[in-house]
Amino acid sequence: MFGVHFYHQRMRKSVALFGRMFNDLYILRKNSTGATISQVKVPLAYAPKQKFLERIRSFPNLETDQSVAVKLPRMSFEILGISYDTARQLPKINNYINNGTTINTRNRIYSYVPYNLSFQLNIFTKNQDDALQIVEQILPRFNPTYTLTVKPLSSIPDIKEDVPITIAGVTFTDDFEGPMEQRRTIIYTIDFEMKANFYGPIAEAGIVRTSINNFFQIGSGMLDSDELLETLTVKPNPLTVSPDSDFGFSETLTQSVDSA
Repeated sequence: MFGVHFYHQRMRKSVALFGRMFNDLYILRKNSTGATISQVKVPLAYAPKQKFLERIRSFPNLETDQSVAVKLPRMSFEILGISYDTARQLPKINNYINNGTTINTRNRIYSYVPYNLSFQLNIFTKNQDDALQIVEQILPRFNPTYTLTVKPLSSIPDIKEDVPITIAGVTFTDDFEGPMEQRRTIIYTIDFEMKANFYGPIAEAGIVRTSINNFFQIGSGMLDSDELLETLTVKPNPLTVSPDSDFGFSETLTQSVDSA
């Protein structure tokens, strides 16, 4: 079962793909007249939710800890789980074939194995308007699914697949307790499900360029008692042609000496 090493980086690429969707979000700060005074890009990092909460709570006092406290707004995301998707299961014998490293080889890879990846995006802000600006830029993109097209295998660029990402739910908490100088943290948590596919090893095999067919006079049914009549040899023309090109065949029929 094992023994052949392969690594298509499907999990790593899926995490990077998810994070890239939220890597260019901004909020606007306006004055009392409604004029924009600044535009702030929201930082994004791969980290558990609790890590950011502990970092924020480590310096809760706004009067003395401003120089070392985590600046808000900020976002983090993480992968929470993996589950098999039986609804997208394909027959195990399905396979894809394309050109190998030489004209005499072909690559073969069997059908993917479908899994659902659970992601969580956390939005940390110090006021409600910042949080709502971020959330409102995300939710309309998902209805409730947003689909990306990727090339899952770098060694077989011909394979393309759609990756649906669906919002599973949105929750909200306001972590504000204690005196007025205590730092307030508003947290929006959005859960997502990504439909990802995982592939096995890519096998490289040689191409059959010569077919030899022997024709016998049926005797008692045993091969050693049957009489060889003729041999048909079939080869592509030209012999070194690429499998994806247009080509013909050359046939050579050779009669057996005994039958002649």
